[in-house]
Amino acid sequence: MSIVRSDEFGQFQQDNATPHMSRVATKWLQEHSSDFRHFHWSPKSPEMNIIEDIQDVLLHAVEKRSPPPRTPMDLLTALQDSWCEFPPGYLQTPAESMSRRFASLPRARGAPTRY
Repeated sequence: MSIVRSDEFGQFQQDNATPHMSRVATKWLQEHSSDFRHFHWSPKSPEMNIIEDIQDVLLHAVEKRSPPPRTPMDLLTALQDSWCEFPPGYLQTPAESMSRRFASLPRARGAPTRY
């Protein structure tokens, strides 16, 4: 959290996906709740999950690598290298879009949103 938002208090978004609701994850969130704000939103809402957007960009970057990764260690290296090649501030843009995403949910009344 301090890497992404070192200048202010971080925010964690909970989409209630099954892995996030496990006893281990729930306990960790409770133990570290003073480290960040914790937002809840509609279960598994794609409009609210910036991680999926970032994952798509990262996986696309790995797919473009030549030669393609052939072993698990090659894949790990390609993922790490691709992550490090993101331009400075890349993660800031999706994070800053969250207020627009939140505002669009009530207007959509459960339908897909455009943010």
